[in-house]
Amino acid sequence: AGFYLNATEQPWATNYQMYNYILNELPSLIEENFPTNGKRSIMGHSMGGHGALVLALRNRERYQSVSAFSPILSPSLVPWGEKAFSAYLGKDREKWQQYDAGSLIQQGYKVQGMRIDQGLEDEFLPTQLRTEDFIETCRAANQPINVRFHKGYDHSYYFIASFIGEHIAYHAAFLK
Repeated sequence: AGFYLNATEQPWATNYQMYNYILNELPSLIEENFPTNGKRSIMGHSMGGHGALVLALRNRERYQSVSAFSPILSPSLVPWGEKAFSAYLGKDREKWQQYDAGSLIQQGYKVQGMRIDQGLEDEFLPTQLRTEDFIETCRAANQPINVRFHKGYDHSYYFIASFIGEHIAYHAAFLK
């Protein structure tokens, strides 16, 4: 369950610090070993797509753009998120809000470029993803967002493979 958060509950707190890893350790590793221009973008799928959104929202100065495939957009309100957040962060739902993209938008966090692609045949769309609610949250907060819905696509990696080139091009425009 890769929500890209820093666990505070045992046994996870000792080693599950994915927020810090994605925010600091991974970029340092990349920048030490590959030529970069100091600009960053982030993308992910499902739980990872949500994690990418949270990282970009909480660290606007570090990311020029963010994109996601089929992200879980309000995890504190859906079964997958409730299960993971309870295990990693404990029962106090206030703690969850720092890792909930919908809540962050409501709190006033914004990001420069945000893109989401969602398959309309995704079995998790009605119960876990809350895409329509997130679009409304963004509209109410004046957060620009580009959401594209695709007929005939589900939650699978085939969906990602079909549109990954467009996401790479999207990010490249911000990274130049």
